Amino acid sequence: MKISLPFLILLSFFNLSFSQNDIKVEGTVVEQDTNIPLEYATITFKTKPDNKIVDGGITDSKGNFKVELPAGTYDISVEYISYKTKNYFDKNITEDINLGTVALALDIESLSEVEVVAERTTVEIKLDKKVYNIGKDLTTAGGTVSDALNNVPSVTVDIEGAISLRGNENVRILINGKPSAMAGFGDSNILSQLPAEAIERVEVITSPSARYDAEGTAGILNIILRQKETLGFNGSINLTAGNPDNIGLSANLNYRTEKYNLFSNFGWRYFDAPRNSFNDVTYFDRVIDGSTVEPEYRRIRETQDVERLNRNYNANLGMEYFLNESSSITGSIFYRLGSDADLSLNESERFNNGSIVEETLRREKEVEQDNSYQISLNYVKRFGDDSDHKLTADFQFENDAEEGSTYLNENYIITDQIDPEPFQIEQEITNEDQKEYLIQADYVLPIGEDSRFEAGFRSNLENQVTDYRLDQEDLDTGNLVVNDTISNIFDYNENVNAVYSQYGTKFGKFSFLLGLRLEHTQLKGEIDSRLTDEELVEAFGFPIDTDFDNNYLGLFPTVNLIYNLSGVDSDNEESITLGFNRRINRPRGWFVNPFPSRSSRTNVFQGNPNLEPAFSSTFDLGYLKRWNKFTLTSSIYYQHETDSFERVEENTGQQTTDGIDIIRTIPINLSSNKRTGAELGMLYNPNKWLRLNTSFNFFQFETDGEFNGVDYSTKNTSWFARFSSKITLPGKIDWQTNANYRGARQDAQSDTDGIMSIDLAFSKEVFDNNLTVSLNVRDLLNSRKRQATTTTEFFERYSENQWRQRQINLSLIYRFNQQLKKREGSGRANEGNGDEDFEFEG
Repeated sequence: MKISLPFLILLSFFNLSFSQNDIKVEGTVVEQDTNIPLEYATITFKTKPDNKIVDGGITDSKGNFKVELPAGTYDISVEYISYKTKNYFDKNITEDINLGTVALALDIESLSEVEVVAERTTVEIKLDKKVYNIGKDLTTAGGTVSDALNNVPSVTVDIEGAISLRGNENVRILINGKPSAMAGFGDSNILSQLPAEAIERVEVITSPSARYDAEGTAGILNIILRQKETLGFNGSINLTAGNPDNIGLSANLNYRTEKYNLFSNFGWRYFDAPRNSFNDVTYFDRVIDGSTVEPEYRRIRETQDVERLNRNYNANLGMEYFLNESSSITGSIFYRLGSDADLSLNESERFNNGSIVEETLRREKEVEQDNSYQISLNYVKRFGDDSDHKLTADFQFENDAEEGSTYLNENYIITDQIDPEPFQIEQEITNEDQKEYLIQADYVLPIGEDSRFEAGFRSNLENQVTDYRLDQEDLDTGNLVVNDTISNIFDYNENVNAVYSQYGTKFGKFSFLLGLRLEHTQLKGEIDSRLTDEELVEAFGFPIDTDFDNNYLGLFPTVNLIYNLSGVDSDNEESITLGFNRRINRPRGWFVNPFPSRSSRTNVFQGNPNLEPAFSSTFDLGYLKRWNKFTLTSSIYYQHETDSFERVEENTGQQTTDGIDIIRTIPINLSSNKRTGAELGMLYNPNKWLRLNTSFNFFQFETDGEFNGVDYSTKNTSWFARFSSKITLPGKIDWQTNANYRGARQDAQSDTDGIMSIDLAFSKEVFDNNLTVSLNVRDLLNSRKRQATTTTEFFERYSENQWRQRQINLSLIYRFNQQLKKREGSGRANEGNGDEDFEFEG
């Protein structure tokens, strides 16, 4: 019977002291050939004849151990990952004893197996999630968290950084089980700035249990960051250089003792992420009061090139302190400073009757400073001998201050106007301040060996104040004057309070987890405008709600079942899972901000304060089969969402000074959205030098609804697939290829073409495996471009967008005091935020 290292760590830290434990057993564990002390070797004591574990311990940095236990007869085992176990049978212990030096011999066959496991991406199937251990993904070396997520099955990251789960963008992003400033307060853009090396694993939670926030109709992506558990001082340093300009330096430093654990991460990155876009718009005649009105221009083509320079600094400092054998407290602070400078050149050509009549060039210079920090406290109290009987409490405060300004200047290149009116110089200034408080407590009570009860609450309080000002040139004086119509201050609160309870058990091959969550949501907004309500209607042509307070109360049941077809001791695992959950999609602040904001002179976005939350019910049926070298995962799912969001574009009836129609985009609640899909994943490791991994997701969604007399119903089928291969070449050079394809898709007004991309990477371990050198190319064919056609009753637009061009990176990762990382890492479990008692690994 093998005993896992985490179990013995917990036994060592949290073992209760009894009065009869007055006999000491000590000794030293070393490697047989070198006499090097083996840190973290495990010593286990089992009683005779019932073979139950009484006590255990781990060795320190010098290989020493000391265990106190009652007198008796024991079987003693000394173990270390990838070494042969040393056993002492029927050892009668009646007084203090020193076992002396215990020498363990290297197990060559076991070592080979461990190295293969450590380097491949493994899949763990649990009652409410799939866990993907990232492993050595060479294509993301020097990349970002977004790059790593794009290689996780069921997950896609589009060219603008938007994250989708099974083709649905309403996915909740958590860091270590909680909302976090590191995830950008719900904005996934920051994930494109954090290094991929920070990730330990990604939990894809398509059927979340009641423990999790009900937000996110697609499910949850929980990103677990790396934490070193090795005693002593250790860490790693990562240096990256790439083209287009990409220079980064990060460090991961940790110091752990028996009493406390200090951990830290530091990072700096400078990069240029040039993007480009093209739009070709054809305008139709409009009917106003029974009369046909022709547009000022029949066709407008715009070509945009943007240079994006970014500088980011981030630091994470924390300490876990063991108060006593049964409780600990962890505190950490995360800080990020971002400085961006974008320069955009937008060339616009305007046509009538097939001939160009006007051409302009607009320059936009945007600068932004983002200063955010997060303070976290976590307390854990364990009760009795069972480490799973525990109470955890969390407090988290986050603050994000963002200052941005955009300077716009447009000039004529050619025009057929005799005396054209000059364009106004404009300057937009936006200041955002966001604060968020999180208070959470969870209680877990094991009932017997196979059951568990859990309850808890969470309070998430968020306030965001956005101060927006538009200054425009007075053409008579040349001075910049505040535009009272557009300028405003939006004060927005989103408060979510929740309680939950769940119960799980397993008997034989069958396990289930039932839960219920109650959530109250308050969405409250107030606009401080320079205009009265009547003046706003006159200025924009539609009413604007400047003070709203919406409250929602919802019940969210969850059911998760798993049946192990193969049995516990089978070598070829096989299981079936079934999940049901009800979830909510809350409109974010900018979706309910009713004050129009401009993305250009001709396009405005207006939030909808009357936007109701969308609710979804999802069924998920999964199957897993694992052979010696082949793993198959599959699932089929169905989701029905009511009051689903859809962004629609419509003509405001207004025009710019040079006669271009102004288009408004507004989110609305459509009546329903039905989504049906199936996914298939395969992992094949025929040899130590070859790994093949592929996944395929096919889905169909159907939207039914209308707005302002226009039918936006649509039905679409789409799919995406990925393939990955990793080959070890002569000279121990690893070569990895990733290919991704996202099929064409449709929504209420747009048809989007398919996108294919290929990533390549090469890696080599040098200096006794302490230094990793890797070279990768992301988007080898430079083909990650979104091409779409949007059709409304007023216009038809063809667009091309490339958010990031082909990237080449060279990365160096140096590790110190981690020589035994592979052997240690493969035998060590990681604590997460799920239901580990009811799991089945595959």
